[in-house]
Amino acid sequence: MSDVAIAVKNLSKSFKIAHQRDGLPGYRTLRDDLIGLPQRMLARWKRNGQLTSETFWALKDVSFEVKKGEVVGIIGRNGTGKSTLLKILSRITEPTSGGADIYGRIGALLEVGTGFHPELTGRENIFMNGAILGMKRVEIQRKFAEIVAFAGIDKFLDTPVKRYSTGMYVRLAFAVAAHLDPEILLVDEVLAVGDTEFQQKCLGKMHDVSAAGRTVIFISHSMEVVSRLCPRAIWLHEGQLISDGPSDAVIAKYSDAGDRSAIQT
Repeated sequence: MSDVAIAVKNLSKSFKIAHQRDGLPGYRTLRDDLIGLPQRMLARWKRNGQLTSETFWALKDVSFEVKKGEVVGIIGRNGTGKSTLLKILSRITEPTSGGADIYGRIGALLEVGTGFHPELTGRENIFMNGAILGMKRVEIQRKFAEIVAFAGIDKFLDTPVKRYSTGMYVRLAFAVAAHLDPEILLVDEVLAVGDTEFQQKCLGKMHDVSAAGRTVIFISHSMEVVSRLCPRAIWLHEGQLISDGPSDAVIAKYSDAGDRSAIQT
């Protein structure tokens, strides 16, 4: 097991989805809302008879291993469990059954804002994230200038991140995730919100991380990027692992199966 970075075993994750039964009010005007407020508040106490629920499986019995130094792309349509998988790997979400063993320190860039405190400045968030990753202050200080230069937010370093634009947020978040020496780097499609120049910087950095023997798991809807960056790809569909192998072969199966609408080249 010494060469394994991630071992996913029979991983499943379910959610409960509530549904309103037929016959309950649908569209309402503002006047209807105001008049009916007392009745709706009372109805909350009797909700058991008004709602039904179903179990939605975001992931179903998924198993695979990723070796140290591998770069793996995760592909599939929206809602197929890709982001849920990364949240479980980064210990944000608990699985319903099965599990995932992680052998190494993880740096993750998932949803915008994950891992950042909005009231803290960019500088403070860099040190906080480093501490969460288990790094000593002297280690973070050694990487600090490189992180700030990569993110390009020098002027706003001492501004609370709640005032950052989405692009600034992503630049700093990726810089922190990629530069604080993670042994495993998890990156979601959140990079798509950045400009083209920054996306290229990020892809270059992920290539450098993998060349240094680190492990990268990358979610993307861009088959061109997955083919160029990831020698291996995993295709998820409706929570199940459909194909796992060389990226070009998996992408071809994905396309042939009729998922062309999700492919952006």
